[in-house]
Amino acid sequence: MKKTLLAASVLMLAAPAVHAQPANPAPTIAPPPTADEMKLPRPARARGIPVALAVEAAVEANRVCLGNTYKTTAMIVDSAGVPIVVISNDGAAAVTQRIAMSKAQAVLKYKMTSGDVAKKAAGDPAFAAEVKANPMIDTARQGGLPIMVGSELVGAFAVSGAPGGDKDEVCTTAGLAKIQSRIQ
Repeated sequence: MKKTLLAASVLMLAAPAVHAQPANPAPTIAPPPTADEMKLPRPARARGIPVALAVEAAVEANRVCLGNTYKTTAMIVDSAGVPIVVISNDGAAAVTQRIAMSKAQAVLKYKMTSGDVAKKAAGDPAFAAEVKANPMIDTARQGGLPIMVGSELVGAFAVSGAPGGDKDEVCTTAGLAKIQSRIQ
């Protein structure tokens, strides 16, 4: 019995290690707040759309993309860039959450679609350098749209995960169209 246990132990130690996927291969949110941050005031999030509309739009965008076989993440942020909703299709790559956030940040920073930011960056080296220097954006990509109430930018909506920002934007557009008439 002792020999069997010893042999099993030796085999387990000699066996190649199984490489498990890291628990969080692409973190998408900031670490927990520090003790000092916990002492600060906690204002409500900035102006944005109601969570029910955000969920409805994100689900619709992901549904449209999934219908085209794209496993995407849809993200809606308020006017300060704080996420209201992030919904990833089953099987979507974790990094799509970070890419969606960069598209939303581009929309908020430049007050235009993230595709327009990408087009402008492609033709203007100084602007491209500015975009690249912003750690919240880094690379301009198509797929993010502004959420407007009249002439006021109240948030951004971005999708990531399709093979190209043009395909992401089709899904973003569909999600936004589903709720646009109810945004106030």
